[in-house]
Amino acid sequence: MMPRPLAAAFLLAGALLAAAAAQAQIAAEDLKAWPRTDFSKRSIDLAEIRHGGPPKDGIPAIDRPHFVTASAARAWLAPQEPVIVLRLGGRARAYPLQILMYHEIVNDTFAGSPVAVTFCPLCNASIVFDRRLDGRTLDFGTTGRLRKSDLVMYDRQTESWWQQFTGEGIVGVHTGRQLRMLPSEVASFAEFAAAYPVDEVLSQRTGHSRPYGRNPYRGYDRVGQNPFLFDDPVDKRLPAMERVLAITLGGRTRLHPFAQLEGRPVINESLAGTPYVVFARSRVRSALDAERIAEGRVIPAASAFRRDLGGRMLDFAPSEDGAVDAQTGSLWNAFGEAFAGPLQGRRLEAVPGGVHFAFAWLAFRPDSEIYDPAQAGR
Repeated sequence: MMPRPLAAAFLLAGALLAAAAAQAQIAAEDLKAWPRTDFSKRSIDLAEIRHGGPPKDGIPAIDRPHFVTASAARAWLAPQEPVIVLRLGGRARAYPLQILMYHEIVNDTFAGSPVAVTFCPLCNASIVFDRRLDGRTLDFGTTGRLRKSDLVMYDRQTESWWQQFTGEGIVGVHTGRQLRMLPSEVASFAEFAAAYPVDEVLSQRTGHSRPYGRNPYRGYDRVGQNPFLFDDPVDKRLPAMERVLAITLGGRTRLHPFAQLEGRPVINESLAGTPYVVFARSRVRSALDAERIAEGRVIPAASAFRRDLGGRMLDFAPSEDGAVDAQTGSLWNAFGEAFAGPLQGRRLEAVPGGVHFAFAWLAFRPDSEIYDPAQAGR
């Protein structure tokens, strides 16, 4: 048996070698730019991280967001332009993608909760996180790096690096930690304004001069395009740039491709024994198609909700204004809220998942199943 002091020396030497190996994968200028990042702590191979072009904070996060009323936002936001809708504490806020396109992160506090509203154009991933970790509020910025074509964020408190798609710490002292995701939807501005006419919209007054409303990724989301800086093999089950609505329930994940949703605006389904409904009747402009977002092609705005409410199972069908349930005849909007009928004021629970490009979801969640209408109800 190796003497205890000698064994400890070997362990220390191994740790130092590991740290040296990690730093060997980081260029000298990167070590200068990231003096507080502990590169010896990581859950991924650093070679997987690619320079996206801009430097650290070259895409500036919004740290002091200003908001205007939906009525005021009509002066510069077209009815079908896409917005990320966050609902907390009985209130709602809209974050236009025309602004997130140039900032990717908004550090905000809403309904008393510190949140990070994030958007990665390359993965079409709009995800909202609670910024609290161990009782400490984190502020996030952009590293200028990508992994699997997805935004790598960093927190300014420890300069740990975070994967936007998963909310997981991948480099630094927070490696392996998980940010809590908050439910949100991408909807048209008109849909938001109709449901929440007195609530707030992120203003173009960001402190930065950017051509808001223009899309710097023109044509990027056309099916047949190749993802940017994506080195993994593309999962052949779906076209790389197919938008998918992900459903995660009971440890299983199912993807609803938008090609299927075009002809099925309401889908009643179940996964892992949990009933859910997909609403895809409303329409929104693609933020990644035309040079001007307001002129992008029209695509579904899809979201999913549990359809068990107060011990009752609901079955939904399309209606002129959204969806109607067969059990009570109540009318429901795209946000899973009953706005007329016996259940008016009730709200369905959002299903974790969201809308992303297929290549990105399958790169991070390769065990996901693809929805097959012929095998519905499993």
